[in-house]
Amino acid sequence: MNRQAQAVVMLLFGGAVVKASVTDMYLRYVKEGLRPFLIAAGVLLIAAAVMTLFYDLRKTADHDHDHGDGKPHREPRVGWFLILPVLGLLLVAPPALGSYAAGQAGTALSNQQQMSDYPPLPEGDPARITVLDYASRAVFDKGTSIGDRRVQLTGFIAEGADGHPILARIILSCCAADGRPIKVGMSGDAPSGLAADTWVEVVGKYTDRTATDPVNDESIPFIEVESWRQIDPPKQQYE
Repeated sequence: MNRQAQAVVMLLFGGAVVKASVTDMYLRYVKEGLRPFLIAAGVLLIAAAVMTLFYDLRKTADHDHDHGDGKPHREPRVGWFLILPVLGLLLVAPPALGSYAAGQAGTALSNQQQMSDYPPLPEGDPARITVLDYASRAVFDKGTSIGDRRVQLTGFIAEGADGHPILARIILSCCAADGRPIKVGMSGDAPSGLAADTWVEVVGKYTDRTATDPVNDESIPFIEVESWRQIDPPKQQYE
């Protein structure tokens, strides 16, 4: 692959990074706070590609190189196929991690620090908290910091080990490559008949019911659902 082909691939890749960064697309790959770094990286790639093309086009032998044998030499064209995945990133945006990823990995709750003193729940009825916050309080605090208050959780539907739907959310340390699921079982007036990856808001109370995740044998807490409603996927789908 010659320099021009390398520069074109670099230019397209940089453009794809910038395009994803200036829209909400980047939230499917990394945490929200990394946007400035992605934009900077994309701009640097574009600048490097433009400079490479500029200097290479000034040379007299742009495509054919004389090796002293009187015969023109062409670089292998197969290198241009490297453009295909970059074009795919530009034209087709893969979805955020969802129910399939949740089913393949064990709950990440075992990797969270076990706190002994949780802060009070937010004000309001119901109290809006994350799936991770509820699961941590339910497992490690035995629901003490929740009490009899109603809470509202937002997540997507995934299939549990027993075939019943569970509420899940993917948490990130940095990017989608290290995404792990948080899983919460649902009892009471739980959603039914919904396809996997359907986003819902559920309102309910703490219950001491738990299940065991068959992937890593960690505890999956439950919530006693009082009501629920289907919603559109949020802009930030990771916690």
